[in-house]
Amino acid sequence: QLQLVESGGGLVQPGGSLRLSCTYSRVSYYAIGWFRQAPGKEREGVSCISGNGGRTEYADSVKGRFTISRDNTKNTVHLQMNSLTPEDTAVYYCAASTYYSGTIDQRRYAYWGQGTQVTVSS
Repeated sequence: QLQLVESGGGLVQPGGSLRLSCTYSRVSYYAIGWFRQAPGKEREGVSCISGNGGRTEYADSVKGRFTISRDNTKNTVHLQMNSLTPEDTAVYYCAASTYYSGTIDQRRYAYWGQGTQVTVSS
């Protein structure tokens, strides 16, 4: 079974940037998704990337600000987050799916990391 670990979260001021990393336990060509959950809210999809990195998808709320990428030789997927706002505050999770659907639907992801906290506040 694939294991995933998120890192890179922290406290940043509005307008700042963070780069999250998702490291998985072995070389994998699974599709990888990023999700986030704020207190009292449903978990929502943020972005996803296909097994070889050729296709990506973003939630409307992060388009133009976030960029997903992967390096399968390093067993890592990154989420570069720029122009952060307080509305981006959440626990961010990465997850793996056996296929890339073109949509960010958490029900399609079988393997999940434990999350990393992102807090955007002045």
